[in-house]
Amino acid sequence: QVQLVESGGGLVQAGGSLRLSCAASGRTFDGYSMGWFRQATGKEREFVAGITWSGGVTGCANSVKDRCTISRDKAKNTVYLQMNSLKPDDTAVYYCAARQGFYSSSSSFYAYWGQGTQVAVSS
Repeated sequence: QVQLVESGGGLVQAGGSLRLSCAASGRTFDGYSMGWFRQATGKEREFVAGITWSGGVTGCANSVKDRCTISRDKAKNTVYLQMNSLKPDDTAVYYCAARQGFYSSSSSFYAYWGQGTQVAVSS
């Protein structure tokens, strides 16, 4: 049974940084990709970044790509999302998700989800 557990959220001032972690367990993830999504109150869930587990191919959404770094530590089965120069608009619940194959910007293609971690950015 796949489990994804996010951590690292919290309250941060605008201009600050956060590193979110997603600990994955329950299977080997070769052939899988991980994605980070976020959902602000009253808004749809949106793609932030993705990474292929095996090759480490990465991508960030255009809206955050200058401030976003996604990485993974295969030995720790953990995926990280580093966000810099945070803005109040980055306030959201951030979710980690997993799917077979290449990462997708569409949340409907992900079979596994974590419970989310709240990020709040104050102005």
